[in-house]
Amino acid sequence: MNNVENLESNDYRGEEVRLCEDGKYRWVYKMNLLTNPTIFLTVFKLFACITIGMFSVFGIIIAIQGHGKSVWNTEWSMIKACGLMLAIFFGLTILGVLLIAIILKGKYIVHFEMDEKEISHITDPEQFKKAQKLGAITAAFGAARGSFTTAGAGMLAATKSSSTSVFYYVRKVKPRRWLHVIKVNQPFNRNQIYVREEDFDFVYDFIKSRCPKVK
Repeated sequence: MNNVENLESNDYRGEEVRLCEDGKYRWVYKMNLLTNPTIFLTVFKLFACITIGMFSVFGIIIAIQGHGKSVWNTEWSMIKACGLMLAIFFGLTILGVLLIAIILKGKYIVHFEMDEKEISHITDPEQFKKAQKLGAITAAFGAARGSFTTAGAGMLAATKSSSTSVFYYVRKVKPRRWLHVIKVNQPFNRNQIYVREEDFDFVYDFIKSRCPKVK
């Protein structure tokens, strides 16, 4: 861990993290999409939560309305259907990440800006233009098939270029050193901060020490 002196100092100089004249720390992170599973895990977790939640609600409704062996058979069928859907989403997520990797030439490039009040995760401008094109195609494809999930994901990819976390509102800061990611979560906003191993401790300590609602 970096000591307190380094944490509070304005002259910290890491491998990538640099303090600029406007008082903000800035760095660029290039994620290898083929070796770092962060994006895959994030997307699949979203699909899994939605799928399990949906089938759980259906299961509760069936249990309330029915009884006996027929209910068990129905619920077991739902469990198998849920597993099948999760397997499909697993495969689709892999294909989606591979497609993104091809379009972005294997690297996801992110710019970060951090000061005493907030931290921003900003997609590289050139990559954002590519994401807009991909998002527009995905949204159109989803709408044509009547898939609101696909259309919504495509529209989100086409419109969102940055995510900012205000330290005062942050409730959780979760380090995932093996993935080189720090999860910074506040209500209605979940941010992911990527940072190299050499600067990981400094950035993590800086963020956590400035979030008054994080225990």
